[in-house]
Parts: sequence; structure tokens; C-alpha cells
Amino acid sequence: MSSVHPESLLAEVAALPSLPGVYRYFDEQDQVLYVGKARNLKKRVSSYFQKDHGGTRIGHMVSKIRRMQTTVVRSEAEALLLENNLIKSLSPKFNILFRDDKSYPYLKVSGTGTTRTEARPSKLASQDKPEDKPEDKAEVKAEDYSRIAYYRGGVEKKHRYFGPYPSAWAVKETIQLLQKVFRLRTCEDTVFSNRTRPCLLYQIKRCSGPCVGVVSVAQYAQDVAQAEAFLRGETQAVLKAMEARMMAHADKLEFEMAAEVRNQMTALSRVLHQQSVDTVSDTDVDILAVKVQGGRACVNLAMVRGGRHLGDRPYFPSHVEDGHAMLNPTLEDDVSTIAPTLEVKVLEAFIAQHYLAIPVPPALITSEKIDPKVLEAISLQSGVKVNAVHNPREQRRAWLEMAEKNAAIQLARLLAEEGSQQARTRALVEALDLTPDDIDTLRMECFDISHTSGEATQASCVVFQNHKMQNSEYRRYKIEGITPGDDYAAMRQVLTRRYSKVAEAMKSGEADHKLRMPDVVLIDGGKGQVSMAKEVFEALGLDLSLIVGVEKGEGRKVGLEDLVFADGRDKVYLGKDSAALMLVAQIRDEAHRFAITGMRAQRAKVRVGGGRLEEIAGIGPRKRAKLLQRFGGVRGVEDASVEDLMSVDGISRELAESIYQALH
Repeated sequence: MSSVHPESLLAEVAALPSLPGVYRYFDEQDQVLYVGKARNLKKRVSSYFQKDHGGTRIGHMVSKIRRMQTTVVRSEAEALLLENNLIKSLSPKFNILFRDDKSYPYLKVSGTGTTRTEARPSKLASQDKPEDKPEDKAEVKAEDYSRIAYYRGGVEKKHRYFGPYPSAWAVKETIQLLQKVFRLRTCEDTVFSNRTRPCLLYQIKRCSGPCVGVVSVAQYAQDVAQAEAFLRGETQAVLKAMEARMMAHADKLEFEMAAEVRNQMTALSRVLHQQSVDTVSDTDVDILAVKVQGGRACVNLAMVRGGRHLGDRPYFPSHVEDGHAMLNPTLEDDVSTIAPTLEVKVLEAFIAQHYLAIPVPPALITSEKIDPKVLEAISLQSGVKVNAVHNPREQRRAWLEMAEKNAAIQLARLLAEEGSQQARTRALVEALDLTPDDIDTLRMECFDISHTSGEATQASCVVFQNHKMQNSEYRRYKIEGITPGDDYAAMRQVLTRRYSKVAEAMKSGEADHKLRMPDVVLIDGGKGQVSMAKEVFEALGLDLSLIVGVEKGEGRKVGLEDLVFADGRDKVYLGKDSAALMLVAQIRDEAHRFAITGMRAQRAKVRVGGGRLEEIAGIGPRKRAKLLQRFGGVRGVEDASVEDLMSVDGISRELAESIYQALH
């Protein structure tokens, strides 16, 4: 095995220290193959090159190694953290890899609020005085009344955040609950500041009406404090405080107020009963269950926050088989160690990678026993002592069984979908008489044009490969310099821009995996669009047989489409129940969706003026997003003073003055 490796690499291996660290292997194209950790770098890395691994997956990987990098660290826990940071950033081919580009949603409680004792009296507390009216609007300030909102992104110290939540639905459900029980506001500050009468939420008893001074600052702050206590899981304390408020109102003969608090207690008690948290001591727990089948794996993560089960979320790692092969016990520092199961390694990989950027709760409930070194590493990373239980009892057992069942269901769904997609790909290959080198690598690119009466014309290109849509390779093209509404000219422009560089690379013999023609170019259109594509391909010297047009059928009904070709072949009707047509329709519809969303965003930017901010020197996409989020839109930014603009993170006085002048 060593004969295929450069002498410099073998010399580097021989010179490695016997210390803990992380190693990276690279191939001839300088692509990272594998990232690993070791308690003893010299012993671990040498084992790859001193043995003949034959035709195994390990042998396949080792034969490709041409270069190596190593980093020495102080402990095995540090090595584990660095290893998984590198796995997340480098995406090695032979590591078990969890991709999760989406940030988690949080529930945000804005501002600091106030509990000052000199707060204005509530109108509701003095309903027996008919002469009382809502307070002067000038005295009501948005910053005195905290707002609850759905939130994604970086956190700011001046606000409070609860979560993370497994889904947007879980956050919105919690917000609805807080509205029903504690009647906290959800409106933007700009809306709040411009209200002159209570909104519908006040009328249906989902808000206490702070925008018009119906509730005092002190009373509202008390509601906010109780809502936050509820979110932290201090439910019994909240109920006792509510009971005390109800009795106090009753003693003062304020029976309507007492009834309001009683209704709040009833609503909260109903939620607590549904969640069965009155007998559970856990407040923040993550439940992790793993299922492996058919060469695929699923980790189901269920979240309990504040004692409430918020739902779950499935994760599907890539490179499961390759990653597990690299963890052969013969490569471990201690060869006497019993080989961990694939389920254990998948779960440990998830824990190590997932909690690098996500707050970790103090307790994990797992379907497999986790290596203490993994827990030590995430405890070191987060600063929170993390414990894991893999054989729980009572309520925890019920949670884990639910997570295990959901993991099995989600994995079965994935395998069914993948099997269906593979069947569709195979059917299309047969229908079009294609001869790809590997059906798994069959690549299709689909184009669509979208505009509104010629305004904001956008072209989309979506990519299908490996039996699924490749979202990261989608592209939008802004079409300019054509007669508004000329779809043919738009198609000519996008195809020329997409494939001119590929054609040049093919002529010069420099084409590679990044600059290559797809196996099929789908055009959302009939003879006219296909003819335009044919002209472009002829001008570039490309193969006309790649072009396939999707022509609408009679009445533009789905399932009646014909396939139109640029190389002279007759039309093909696959039949509405054809698996091949289902795949074509899926890709075509995705291109249509992607084009429409881009066109609408561009149109809104032009009409509303959202692009005006980025035209100001010093304002990029991030600062623009913060300004729009802070003030609720461009109009809110226009209405803001220089001091208000300065309150946004990253906006200096000089920049705030520039923004103010540019918008006025």
C-alpha cells in the first residue's frame, strides 16, 4: 500500500509525535478525504499505511491519499471538538456528515421592559370610573412594553431568547399560547407607535392593549415576568402568583379582574395537563433516537424546553457506510476496544457536530450509550455539565419511545422516497434512451422564465442529480437588455450565459466536474423555446440531443405534457401515469417555483423601495436586514430619527446621519 504514496508523505507520517491531535487526508485534486482524531497521532496515522487493507472501503480511501495535515492539541476532548469543526467546514467524503444549514428558530422577548413603581394606573383596574379614558398616546412608549416574536439569527444582549425550537410551528404555537394566557403584544414597534385604538387582538382577548395605554407598565411587566417564568418551566410558581392576584382582586371586590385571572389560570392549567409536565421535573432536555437501515440513517431529535415537549426534527447523515468503515477497531489506539455499532457512531457524530453551534441542555436522553469523551467535549465547548441517560424510566422512557418510533417512521419515508426517485430516474433514462455512465450521477438542468407583464424578468436554473434536487446549485439570472415580455430573448440570454464558458472549456480540453454539460437540458416550453435553445447550442457547438422541451398538453392540464426535441426526433407523450413524466413535472415545477419567487422578490424590491438602503454608502445586506427588522420596513426606517437609527447594531452616528439624509 505504501508504494502508491509519495516518499515525503511517508516521511511525514514517521515523524509524527505521540500526542493527541487531528489529522486530515487529501487526494490528488487536493480534496479532503477524511478528518480524524487520535489520542496518539503517530500510532493512529501509521496504522493506515502499515497494513494492507485490500479492497475494503478503508483501502479505497487510503489508496487515494496524497497529502496530509495534522494539528496537535492538548487533550482528546479538544481533538474531538476540532475534528467536528473541520468535518462541518470541509465536508470530507469518508466522514459521517450531518448537514444542517438552517438556523434554529427562537422565541424573542424584546427590550428590557420595566417594573417601575411609578407606573401609570391601568384603565381596567378602575372601570368603575366612566370618565376614565385611554391615556395620552404621547405617554405610551413601545420600549416600555416588551414584545414576543418569532426570531432567527444572532442574539442581542438587550433582548431575551427562549429556545431553540425544533420548528417554526413550535414557536408560533407557543406565541399563540402566550397570547391566550398572558396577552402579550406581538405587533412591531412602528405599528405600536402609530395605533390610536386597540386592534382586533385586544377585542378577542389576545392582547391587553398596551399600545393605547389600557394596561399599566407595571401590570404588563408582571405579565411578561410570568410568561418568562412559564417558558423557563416554573409553572407552579406562575400558578401560585396568579392565584394570589385573583384573591387580591376578589378582596378588593374587583370581581371582573378576578374572573380574568381565573380564566388565565384555567387556560394555563389546560396546557399543563395536555403536556403532562405537572409530574415531570425535567425542564430542558433533548431526546435523541437513531435508526439505521438500508445504508441510510436517521437521528430524531425531540426537544423539551421549560418542561414542555415542543416536537421533534429528523436528521439524515451522508456518507454513513464510508464513515463507519473509517472507524474500524483495528485503527483505534487501543485495539482491544470493542467496536462500536453503527448506531452508536452515527449518534456520537450527530452529538459532536450538532452542539458545536447550538446551545446544549444539561440532560440528554439517548437510544444508545454514548462515549463519555463525547459528553466531556461538548461540556467543554458549552461550559455546561452535560449528562446522558440511555436507559430512562417513567416519563423519560415515554419520550424516548416516541422519538424511536418517529426515527423509524422518518427513515422508512426517506427510503420509500429515494426508491421512488430512483425508479423515476431509471424510467426517464429508458424513455429518452439515455446512456449515462452511472444512473446515480445523471444530471439534469431545467430553465424557466418569469415576469409580470415584462417587469422584473428573471430566469431560473434548477439542478437534479443523485436522484434529488440540488438546491445549493440553483441559480437565478436577472434578464436585462431585452424587449419586456420577450420570453424567447430571455431564454436565449440565460442559455448563453449558462453554457458559453462550458463550451469554451470543452473546446480547449479544460472541462472538469465544475464545468461540464448536463445529461439533459429541460426547457419549460414548446417548439418556440426549443428552437431558441437550438440556435444557442448551434452557435456554441453543443450537442442538440441534450435539449428536451416540456410542452403543455391540451388545456394545459398536468399529465398531458409532450416532450419536444431539438435534434429532429418526434414528440413523445409518456402518459399521465408515467414515472418518467412525474420526474419531468417535478423538475419543471421546481424551476417554475424558483423563478416566480425570484421575480416577486425583485418586483417587490423595485416597487417598495427596499433597494434604496443598499444604495447608501456603508449599507450592505446585513445592515439593511437589521434596519428593516428593527423598524418593520423601509417606511419605518424613513420615520426613524438619527438617534433611533443609531440604536441598531453597527450603525454609527455618521452612518445614521447619512441614512437619514438619503431617505429625506
